[in-house]
Amino acid sequence: MKLIRPKFWLERNLLSYILYPFSIITYLINILKKNYIKKKFNIKTICIGNIFVGGTGKTSLSIELSEILKKKFKVVFIKKSYKNQKDELNLLKKKGSVLSNINRLKSLKSAENKKFEIALLDDGMQQKNIKYNLRIVCFNTDEGLGNGFLFPAGPLREGISEIKKNDLVFFNGQNENLKLYKKIKSVNKNIKIFRSTYKPLNLNKLNRKIKYLMFCGIGNPHEFEKTLLKNKFKIKKKIIFPDHHDISTKEINNIKDKAKKEGLKIITTEKDYYRLSKNQRTDLKVLKIKLEIRNLYKFKKILFNINEKN
Repeated sequence: MKLIRPKFWLERNLLSYILYPFSIITYLINILKKNYIKKKFNIKTICIGNIFVGGTGKTSLSIELSEILKKKFKVVFIKKSYKNQKDELNLLKKKGSVLSNINRLKSLKSAENKKFEIALLDDGMQQKNIKYNLRIVCFNTDEGLGNGFLFPAGPLREGISEIKKNDLVFFNGQNENLKLYKKIKSVNKNIKIFRSTYKPLNLNKLNRKIKYLMFCGIGNPHEFEKTLLKNKFKIKKKIIFPDHHDISTKEINNIKDKAKKEGLKIITTEKDYYRLSKNQRTDLKVLKIKLEIRNLYKFKKILFNINEKN
């Protein structure tokens, strides 16, 4: 979904109430999906998804899961094929094996045939006809549940009650969110909640004494900016595109011209970097990050026990 998240998604105002009746469409679609017959696969399946539209760290978490699990298992990413999401697909391909099809069921069947042991379904939460071995839902700690309304009046793809059907919750981001924690626990008191923060990997290769123009087209551009500022980058200009925006050569050249005129270096995200062609990537700096998971030992125990689940 290509969009820049509207401000009214974070707090209720007149526009969110005007759009509220249209949220019934999202509600009815979700009701319909609940009646799907769930298919069980021989391969173990882990769903990493969200109920908040984009920008919750699910792809970053999928990569961390792969790094942990591939030490003991043959792991594959399953990513539904969308024309406007080649950025995430390209990033995952840099990190491990990927199977991508418009139909996730076909990808899972292919994974079984190729003798993979665990499939990580990045953004698979709304696929209701798969019986998952483990379901993980991600939230950004700054934005939480937003205004609490379903799309399009708010940012939620499903209601908060769907938390009951998940095994784990991940709070991704720099801040704590006690309000979100209490809300989730009120819905499912037994659900396990983990915290993670974004940790830069290549700071030693980036000059933080100079001034930068940052650009990105991701679900949560503010988290990228916060990570840069927390690590003492001097951001003098920023350009934000919609999530998954296919940046044209004209647009990237305009960015480079602006940076040159103002004496700035350019920095972007890995996801944006891999969306660009090799020619477009010249003169760009990229901040590589990973999710640093708290209570990692406890989390690994859950993951490595997945083979014992039915």
